Amino acid sequence: MTTSSPRSRRSLVTVGAAALFVLVVHLVGRRLTESGTDLRLLENYVLRGTPDVVLSPRVLMPAAVGTAGVLWGPALAARLPWRHLLGGSAAAAAVWAVALALTSGWGRLTEPLASVYEYPNDVPKVESLGSFLSTYLDSVPPDSPDAWSAHVGGHPAGALLTFVLLDRAGLGGLGWAAALCIAGGALAVPAVLVGVRAVADEEAARAVAPFVVLAPTALFVATSADGFFTFVGTWGIALLAVAAAGEPGRRRDCAALGGGLLLGTGLFLSFGLAALAPLAAAVVVVQHRRIGRPRVLRVLLLGVAGTLVVVALFAAAGYWWFDGLAATDARLATGQALTNRPWSYFVFANVAAGILAVGPAAVAGLGALRRTPLAVLPLGALAGVLISDLTGVVRGETERIWLPFEVWVLVATAFLPARHRRVWLAGGVVLAIVLEVGLRLEW
Repeated sequence: MTTSSPRSRRSLVTVGAAALFVLVVHLVGRRLTESGTDLRLLENYVLRGTPDVVLSPRVLMPAAVGTAGVLWGPALAARLPWRHLLGGSAAAAAVWAVALALTSGWGRLTEPLASVYEYPNDVPKVESLGSFLSTYLDSVPPDSPDAWSAHVGGHPAGALLTFVLLDRAGLGGLGWAAALCIAGGALAVPAVLVGVRAVADEEAARAVAPFVVLAPTALFVATSADGFFTFVGTWGIALLAVAAAGEPGRRRDCAALGGGLLLGTGLFLSFGLAALAPLAAAVVVVQHRRIGRPRVLRVLLLGVAGTLVVVALFAAAGYWWFDGLAATDARLATGQALTNRPWSYFVFANVAAGILAVGPAAVAGLGALRRTPLAVLPLGALAGVLISDLTGVVRGETERIWLPFEVWVLVATAFLPARHRRVWLAGGVVLAIVLEVGLRLEW
């Protein structure tokens, strides 16, 4: 990437404006709380957590990992063979996420999933897989007998089914559940790199790699189930991008179909993943001049076909996605998740949480965007975020809920001037460590 003074200034102005925005939202949230409004963010006002500075020798772990990543990450990303970069980026992302989590204690990796509101808590309630999907909606209403916990009842049946299948495969317990979440979040990183190379080129993917690995998003990978959801959605987008970028043939058609299957699966993990549709379409349509409209249409239709296959399979088993959405909306309307959280505040607080999750480098990259095909990745992700935000259904906790979008927003770092990238990379590392040390985050 070439450097330019105007671009650097735009980046600085964008980051300054974003920091001011987060500060104002924080102050408004504090004022609302003092006046009696329960934002249900524990004792914080943007991220869900409790302010509590805990400094111990364990902070040396993420400090060492982050320093090594800043010093050697860009050079390694530039020269490693492509396959090694994909595997190495996933491994490095897992190490970074685990190192951050362990700063708060050795039991931190399983602690978030031990909550009575999380998926593993409801796994023992599932007696028969044969009737699970057809009877799932019976337990969604909060006043129903043996109602699902908060997270389970607020998601499609596939989310709980994932942990049930893990348990039935002999991998039960919080340790395996945590491993699934961490592995999912880490394996989303190479998917982003594959998608960037398909839409733009390998040089851009290599430039983005250190930022995706070391982003503050890692705070919400170890361990929230959204890490696994991100894996499914990100690889779905990546496969569609690959299908549109390559020469026509059976392998590219299979990639398009596979992308649709994964995105269809994502619909049954989180209702919010439906907002990935603009990004899914963008990574295909952006290639229209090179591959022509007929090929674009073919890839899109194969992707839609793959999604519909998953919808049909769940419907045949007794779970209709739209009925699930309606039941969840009814539950949210009568519960505390929405009624005690003012939309007029969270429509801004959601964005503030997302800004902290992606970190200063991504924000700076957004300020440096140029009109190239690569820009559709962060812009398509932001379109999904906007849809999610304006629906009013998501109020708080977007630092983890928007992980499937945030990883693509990080692609904006490719537009940063090369000589400034290491500084921005360090800024993200510092922010992640400060948040981990200063807040008892729930995830």
